[in-house]
Amino acid sequence: MSDSAIRLGVNIDHAATLRQARYREAAAEVARFVEPDPVAIAAASLKAGADGLTVHLREDRRHIQDDDVLRLKAAGLGPINLEMALSDEIFKFALDLKPQSVCLVPENRKEVTTEGGLDAHGQREKLLPICAALKDAGVMVSLFIDPEPHQVQAAIDLKVPFIELHTGAYSNAYDTPARARAFEKLCRAAEQAHAGGLKVNAGHGINYINITEIRTLPHLYELNIGHSILSRALLTGIKEAIATMKRLMNEK
Repeated sequence: MSDSAIRLGVNIDHAATLRQARYREAAAEVARFVEPDPVAIAAASLKAGADGLTVHLREDRRHIQDDDVLRLKAAGLGPINLEMALSDEIFKFALDLKPQSVCLVPENRKEVTTEGGLDAHGQREKLLPICAALKDAGVMVSLFIDPEPHQVQAAIDLKVPFIELHTGAYSNAYDTPARARAFEKLCRAAEQAHAGGLKVNAGHGINYINITEIRTLPHLYELNIGHSILSRALLTGIKEAIATMKRLMNEK
């Protein structure tokens, strides 16, 4: 584990999921005035101790909308990590927005949430100009990848500063005999990335139970967590949900 405290990036997508359940057809100038407002959730998250904010602007706009991201940037609340697929439209949006960081992810219209890592190895030629253009715009790039050696090596070869390890397989195996093997793969990937000069983030399926093991991943810089924090906040409030997660992340 890192010698310094692990950072917490809070993914606020599902605040928008709840809003869109009622206001999917509303125009942006209407939707911004109804609850729950993702920007208000973002402000409350940072006030409660979050270190940054993550939003995924999906191609089908199922939750976060363009207007949400623009308002978030204009509010200047804190660092924004924009998750995006390899879409020309959203790539242009990111270059105009210039968030602190962009995390490149795969995207499948039928999935409920991102269900796998980016194939950085197979899409190296497509990723090269995208990563270079974002770097030239002053945006840090992260690749959301499965903990596979060839994917980590591809990220090293692309010279991105960060990877985000996809912890979904581990999270899904938590109560099964496959858990130890899945965690070992994450550890090996983190060691490989660190040896290659990359900073290591992780995310997907992390909750208040599996965090006690996830936090022991070597060289861990930041965790991006959304669903479990926002779910807990429905019962306890965002302040308690974030404070508890940060405590569990960094308990010695």
